[in-house]
Amino acid sequence: MSGITQSTVNNIVNGRNNSTTISTIKKICDGLNITVEDFFHSELFRGLEQEIK
Repeated sequence: MSGITQSTVNNIVNGRNNSTTISTIKKICDGLNITVEDFFHSELFRGLEQEIK
């Protein structure tokens, strides 16, 4: 439904893809019928430390 391959989704979910682009995230959100803002408005992203200081 998102237009990306199952293997790409699997790599993201399993942590084998550490450089997912915002366009890929947008496609996933479109497939799930949610906004990018809704995607990032999650407990998973709260409290993360900034990678580059």
